[in-house]
Amino acid sequence: MLRYMTAGESHGEELIGILEGIPAGLSLSPDDIDGYLWRRQGGVGRGARMNIERDRVRIVAGIWKGETTGAPIGLSIGNRSRIPDDRQPPRTVPRPGHADLTGMLKYGFDDANPAIERASARETAMRVALGAVAHTFLRAFDIAVVGHVVVVGGVQASPDRSDWEKLVAERDHSPLYCADRSVEDEMLAKIESARERQETLGGVAEVVALGVPPGLGSYAQWDRRLEASLAQAILSIQSVKAASIGDGIETPLDFGRDAQDELFWQDGVTRRTNRAGGIEGGISNGEPIVVKVFFKPIATQRRPLRSVDLATGEETECRYIRSDTLVVPAGSVVAEAMVALTIVEALLEKFGGDRVSDTRSAFDQYAARIPWRGLALPKGLRAAPAPPPEPVEAPAEEI
Repeated sequence: MLRYMTAGESHGEELIGILEGIPAGLSLSPDDIDGYLWRRQGGVGRGARMNIERDRVRIVAGIWKGETTGAPIGLSIGNRSRIPDDRQPPRTVPRPGHADLTGMLKYGFDDANPAIERASARETAMRVALGAVAHTFLRAFDIAVVGHVVVVGGVQASPDRSDWEKLVAERDHSPLYCADRSVEDEMLAKIESARERQETLGGVAEVVALGVPPGLGSYAQWDRRLEASLAQAILSIQSVKAASIGDGIETPLDFGRDAQDELFWQDGVTRRTNRAGGIEGGISNGEPIVVKVFFKPIATQRRPLRSVDLATGEETECRYIRSDTLVVPAGSVVAEAMVALTIVEALLEKFGGDRVSDTRSAFDQYAARIPWRGLALPKGLRAAPAPPPEPVEAPAEEI
């Protein structure tokens, strides 16, 4: 069983993560992780905090001489933007759309700060780090998880999905993490317009898992269905309000025949469409697993929203807290991590193994007995993203 947890606050000392269940024998170093953290910090629309943080991971447990030991893996990411408790004045005006009010009511706080600190999307830095370990594990099985932006503020991209190596190269040259350069200027203009209006934008990211074998997940119980596990993982991301598998948003408008993926034979079972998004009956079917992730415009607004001061009962306006204009590019990296972790969990549930070579042997034996061709993972998808440049000094003004 794969288990993972995070701990830490937005402006606390550090973020902490524990990942349990990765078999022994997987080569792992900070360089396998730091490139994903760097991608999460990039993209147009990020706020001032990204000029302060230069996220780098410390592997503090579960590694011996550069390989996993089978014990829980412990990770740490320091926060450069730290604020001591005594420098944080009480916040009694909850911001609509955040966990401020719900956290105060649930835990009995008279100050929203504890809820703000833990509910912050800063927590996703550690999820990306844990997901990077999952990416590393999946590459040992010729599986790659690719995220890219397909909608920004209503502007729709139409990238070429016939060559995933090329798509990733296009994405990595885009400030929007979008592989369709023909709509980039329109997207950027939309973001600039939102900035001028002191507004935020939402959008959609697509995450695709390539090379996943058929047979992951199960229809035997409701909580073992693969799409259910993916939906929970995706909907746990801050600002995500919906998720769909394959053409799940579009197919309700079609006739039944047009919503299916017919079967053909070409050295194994194959299909010419993937409307189901790689999952049928709760089980992966050997096609790419496609998850669309819908991000709302983030709730923090430069133009204050109306609220209530819970200390006085008076109606008032929210105080602005530093924020992004658009989180979809960075959010696509977080969504990649959550999909990768979910696929690893399903892979280990099926194939087991205390050592990576044991898991690989079971995987290969299974793949040899089923009519599935697998994937020759392109060279461009076989390596982790490059680690970030060396950290620079943080600006004097941190808040």
